[in-house]
Amino acid sequence: MAEKVVFTGLGILAPNGKGRQEFWQSLREGKVGYRPVSLFDTSEFFTNIAGEVPDFDAKVYLGQKGLRTFDRATRLMVSCTKLAIDDCGFVITNENTDDVGISCGTTFGSLKSIADFDKVIITEGPRYVNPALFPNTVINSPASHANIWFNIQGFSTTMSNGFTTSLDAIEYASNFILWDRAKVVFAGGVEEMNEYTYWGFHTLKFLSGSRPGESFINCPFDRRRNGVTFGEGACLMVMEEYEHAKARGAKIYGEVISFGYFFDTYSTRKYNPKGTGIKEAIRQALDEAGMQVSDIDYICSNANSTQAADRIETQAIKEVFGEYAYKIPVSSIKSMVGECYSVSGAFAVAAALAALNEGFIPPTVNYQEPDPDCDLDYVPNVAREANVKTVMVINFSPSGANRVMILGKRDE
Repeated sequence: MAEKVVFTGLGILAPNGKGRQEFWQSLREGKVGYRPVSLFDTSEFFTNIAGEVPDFDAKVYLGQKGLRTFDRATRLMVSCTKLAIDDCGFVITNENTDDVGISCGTTFGSLKSIADFDKVIITEGPRYVNPALFPNTVINSPASHANIWFNIQGFSTTMSNGFTTSLDAIEYASNFILWDRAKVVFAGGVEEMNEYTYWGFHTLKFLSGSRPGESFINCPFDRRRNGVTFGEGACLMVMEEYEHAKARGAKIYGEVISFGYFFDTYSTRKYNPKGTGIKEAIRQALDEAGMQVSDIDYICSNANSTQAADRIETQAIKEVFGEYAYKIPVSSIKSMVGECYSVSGAFAVAAALAALNEGFIPPTVNYQEPDPDCDLDYVPNVAREANVKTVMVINFSPSGANRVMILGKRDE
């Protein structure tokens, strides 16, 4: 059984940066990635702001051929895999491909393809559907196409668990490596921006500015917050068995320390005001790591600019961390990329790796008016230089899933 899992590469296509270096630099600069929607007509909505991956063209990463039938989620995923492979320097061959896998999290990754496919069936009849588009209607299409494109034969797993999905996929990958079932796994998630998911979140009044008379604003922990900014993207961590990475001379960005998970049965649509699941997941991650609260240098939070979630997370941190809660930096990168649903956890891990390797804590931008219920150190507006050795990532949903991960620097 393997002893340690490390991170040796990062592929990312985010609303505020493409590729590891650009994304990390955007976090340092506090650069936001949301803007007026360009992918579809928003004239029927009260708001038109979202976190699209700007000017995305899969041909830049994958060449001209073979992309015609790929939907946006698949193009994002396969392109992201290429970035991850390039970043880690690992060459996939016929000799080692059985030791390589993909663990992908997505929830809405195929929704547009399903809707468009079914629309033709209903309006014109099944004879008029393009059969070449059918593979896009299954949720494992993005990951499977990445496996095929890069000849990754070890395994291909797609999971769907809402907001925490990409962190679930990262733990799944970690376990595969620890159990000696793989040496290298590309793990993370993908979500695409489309009119169907945007309409759904708008109808639920979950989006900032989606209520009549409200203005758009994305300001986690700020008193003015009124809803999420929906976003998209793809993010894959290259996860590797430590001795395997060391033997090939790979650069190590950090290591997996522990995970915590708790499913809260309070509601399928509302955050538990007591934060039961968040607190239990945090405690579980600390216990598994054998750490005290004072061992955590930075919390990359879940905060998504909703009144309930940001307040509940703050209260949970204060209850578990006690007085130390006021000494630890807590920031939300969703202030820059938006709420990217299934891929949000992977984006947070990518930000945690930036903190570990670049020596800064990403800011919570647009923070202006303090909320008495949110009174921690949120690293307002400007990145902070810091020697970060351990990071806790918190990810949770209003439908019960609560996921926490701790990662840190690798001590050689």
